[in-house]
Amino acid sequence: MVRLKGNGDDGCMWDCMRTGETHQVWEHFIKSGEITNDNINPLIAASWKRCYAYEVDPYDGVCHQVLDQDEFAKAHQRRYQLIDIGLPLMQKLYNYVTGSGFLVMLTDERGIILEMLGDEETIQKAREINFFKGAVWTEEQVGTNAIGTVLKERIPLQVNSCEHYCLLHHTWTCSAAPIFNQKEQLIGILNMSGPYQEAHQHTLGMVVSGADAIMYKMRVQHQNTQLKVINERMHNIFMGMSEGAVLLNKAGKITNINQVAEGIFSLAKAEVEGKPFEQFFPELAKIIGSLNKGQDVLDVETPIHGAAGITHCVASVKSIHDENGQVNGLVIIFNPVKRIRNLVNHFSGAHASLTFNDVIGRSQQMLEAIRTAKLAANKMSNILLQGESGTGKELFAQAIHNASSRKNGPFIAVNCGAIPRELLGSELFGYAEGAFTGARRGGRSGKFEMASGGTLFLDEIGEMPLGKQVSLLRAVQEKKITRIGDDKIIPVDVRIICATNKDLKAEVEKGNFRQDLYYRLNVITIKLPALRERPEDIPLQFNYFLREMCRKMGMSVPQVKPEVMEYLVKYNWPGNVRELQNVVERMLNILNGDIITVDHLPVEIVQNSSAQNELPPNFEEAGASVRWHRQNNKQMMRQMEKQEILRLIDQYGGNLSRVAQEMNVSRTTIYRKLKQYNINI
Repeated sequence: MVRLKGNGDDGCMWDCMRTGETHQVWEHFIKSGEITNDNINPLIAASWKRCYAYEVDPYDGVCHQVLDQDEFAKAHQRRYQLIDIGLPLMQKLYNYVTGSGFLVMLTDERGIILEMLGDEETIQKAREINFFKGAVWTEEQVGTNAIGTVLKERIPLQVNSCEHYCLLHHTWTCSAAPIFNQKEQLIGILNMSGPYQEAHQHTLGMVVSGADAIMYKMRVQHQNTQLKVINERMHNIFMGMSEGAVLLNKAGKITNINQVAEGIFSLAKAEVEGKPFEQFFPELAKIIGSLNKGQDVLDVETPIHGAAGITHCVASVKSIHDENGQVNGLVIIFNPVKRIRNLVNHFSGAHASLTFNDVIGRSQQMLEAIRTAKLAANKMSNILLQGESGTGKELFAQAIHNASSRKNGPFIAVNCGAIPRELLGSELFGYAEGAFTGARRGGRSGKFEMASGGTLFLDEIGEMPLGKQVSLLRAVQEKKITRIGDDKIIPVDVRIICATNKDLKAEVEKGNFRQDLYYRLNVITIKLPALRERPEDIPLQFNYFLREMCRKMGMSVPQVKPEVMEYLVKYNWPGNVRELQNVVERMLNILNGDIITVDHLPVEIVQNSSAQNELPPNFEEAGASVRWHRQNNKQMMRQMEKQEILRLIDQYGGNLSRVAQEMNVSRTTIYRKLKQYNINI
């Protein structure tokens, strides 16, 4: 409520014409600028002094600042909310004084009269002093008056008769109260003006009540607007959540679901609302028990029964309380397990990053392996990759995954030889809570579940214990698994790629590998050649590793002496590509200068190569067979250089600037080499 501050508590009626006391004080002040009577309201006295300083003409009283039509329209629009709320209350206030000669008006914080209600006769009288809509009733314009002075003092005030600064206003009594917004900013004035003979303190009280009512309605409207905004935001959050969400009332009936929940249920919102939640969450209903308990549940796995069947989800339940702390509903947030696993796999790095573009090699054996792998990529059949350690089996597995329709799904790799025998089952199939001592609370999903929708790469499959092969066979055949310590069957949609450096058929004959599992996994076999079987690819691999490591180490690519490549090609590479990569890294680490020589090669490579009398007998490039002998060393190096140029031209689409950059030579040199090797592009 605004504070009342007026002419005293006696509420006496003023009659300047009869007593003449205030009129005499006014006359003396107008002439001298001094107030000689202490009975004058201090607020009125302060206003007179301001008006005297403003040099307001006390014998005028006509407002000379009136807005034109456009200016008034802008001022009116600026306070549309105040007017919208204030007009109905002004009408009620005017109903109390109809026929008494009083006007009810509303101004803005600048003193501009925005709205006015009154009898026609009084309105006409007011027009004589420009007391109408669009006029600016400030102290600077018309001296002391209820509107202008309240704008200065910011408290309710009544100005009677001779208390007005201008003589023409002495026949009026005016009562005004300020109107503040929610930020305590002055935004308007509510005023009642009428004949001075009708002056009474109750008039000011009515105005104050009216101003309070306007401010109250403005606060309510503001709060309603805020609530509407909050509700709209909450609705948008609810509907825009990436998880499914369901709201329940106290009776356990579904009152609302979001769009994700519609998709999981495979039902429209109207088909779900009003139904008991147990129909869709039967197992969750057992966990929650009575809704009145308000039992919250966090991240439990539960099946959801929708129109399209059962969807396994992870759900959380939160109780909703009323103002008395009583449970009046629940909210259930849930997400399909498959989506959660995909997210986990994505952010934990369980995805394939390599493609067939990362396979380095132009030998006939490698090209055949790539061709077979590409053909098999979009098939659903299981694949067995065979090759020595270090030949790039995981690279091929990732490339196959990324070339398949499952490329957006997870890629989960498991090294069957690196996991202890007793843990392999739980690693592959997961376990339920309490399955064994030390089992994680809530259980844990296995690699099969994590790979669902994608690819499971079982590396070193030949090392899998015979006892675990039975469970693996069942999972591969039935596409279903059961966690250790649980009896629930979980469907899994997994494409299997296996890899081994063993001869699995020989292992079957020895009794180390199940024959039925072997034939289940060995649908498509891809043999990856050892590096020594494709010597023509050694320069390609070497140069690739050289450039990549120099880039990572922040150094320029050094020159390589021709004899270095000769030693590399003659070496038998028992560790295959992985060994070559390590050799390149070692040479760069011990390099002191910008030229790689034979001195930078490991001793075993130099000794192994020196012990051989000649290079491998065959070196195929683009289908042509070339016999290599020590005396043809220069021809060999030229052939390898030509092969490297052809590979880079193919890789960079004929961009010779990139080819020159990769080979660390000028474009002029590349043009000369093209002519020398008769390469047309």
